[in-house]
Amino acid sequence: MKLTNLEHKLQTENPNNQVVQKFLELGLPTKESEAYRYADMKKLFDQEYTTLDYNAKELAYSDKIQIVNGEVVSMPKGIRVYYANTNEQNINLEHYDPLYFLGHFLSKQSIIIEIDGDSEVDILHRITKASTLIHYRIVIKTQVNRHASIYEHFEFENAHDSLLLYGYDVEVQKDSTLTFVKNQHSDEDAPTIIASHDIKVEKQASLTLQSFDFGNAPALQLFNIMLEEHAHVDMGQLLYLWGDVKRGTISKIIHRGESSHSVQESKNILEGAARGIFDAIIKVEHSAKYTKTEQNSKTILLGDTAYMVAKPQLEIYIDELEASHGSTIGQLDIDQLFYLRSRGISEVEARKLLIIAFANRLIETIRDKRQQEHINESFEKAFYAQNEKNLV
Repeated sequence: MKLTNLEHKLQTENPNNQVVQKFLELGLPTKESEAYRYADMKKLFDQEYTTLDYNAKELAYSDKIQIVNGEVVSMPKGIRVYYANTNEQNINLEHYDPLYFLGHFLSKQSIIIEIDGDSEVDILHRITKASTLIHYRIVIKTQVNRHASIYEHFEFENAHDSLLLYGYDVEVQKDSTLTFVKNQHSDEDAPTIIASHDIKVEKQASLTLQSFDFGNAPALQLFNIMLEEHAHVDMGQLLYLWGDVKRGTISKIIHRGESSHSVQESKNILEGAARGIFDAIIKVEHSAKYTKTEQNSKTILLGDTAYMVAKPQLEIYIDELEASHGSTIGQLDIDQLFYLRSRGISEVEARKLLIIAFANRLIETIRDKRQQEHINESFEKAFYAQNEKNLV
């Protein structure tokens, strides 16, 4: 199946389906599409994909939720995981991303994860199919006045030339906190990943989103986040790329309630001909008086052909607020490198020390020390693999 052919087919079918109508209204992303203007998608949509039949299976018990090629195969005890038909009423028709709607249309059933009480949940996505379109939607249900953490991981095997189209629909309930940490390391064997999320943070709730994204395979994560009264979101992204790849974050944070607060920080390390993307807008509506918002992007370029698209943006409709945003792009400090080399430290180790110092602002914010160690291991694996190639 080609996604371009699917678009043409949908134009003559499903005329009363609101999700299809929204997808067709926005259209498959092109270079002219607002959200995808820095990502070339044409080749992806013209590719022929194998499709899979999804059938719910009896789940085994394990220490994590495992999703293999789009199907849940195991879950931990104490967590409810099941499938439910996709309900148009639960889909945000104001989302900006056409692939959000396409993902919902293709996924006739959503994976529902109910988190009871104060819990930690590990989710492992495993992809083992090549040249395949793999799609699914996940709904996270939390409880009022509870505190949950989700840790997301990925494994890929012979998944080249596939497209993983997935995403979360999340409502962080009133007076609750949700911490979501993504650890994604993908190389030539990985699929292209488009993860399109929709999140609502209710009154006096708090969301922490931390994304640690390393690799040389194409990937985009797209967020649409709504903040109600006294709601808070803290977003942090660490992006480390190499090779000829485009990858990054596209986001829209909407302040709808009074006294809501958002912090968004992006740190990017680019080698080779990599292109990093941080295209982020924070919108403060008329109803969101006394908002506080901070937005910042910092990038280190480790190669002459590496390029960073950094567009932190504010769209403000009121005067009663505190807002700041900024972006810096530079290289490793030559004097610091020379000093470390003069102390007998190898070039690879010296570069690593400076890069880790740059990245630690985000890595050290992970409260769970076990997860922090996993992130450090993923980063070091990616860093040494790339720099050993450079020294050969």
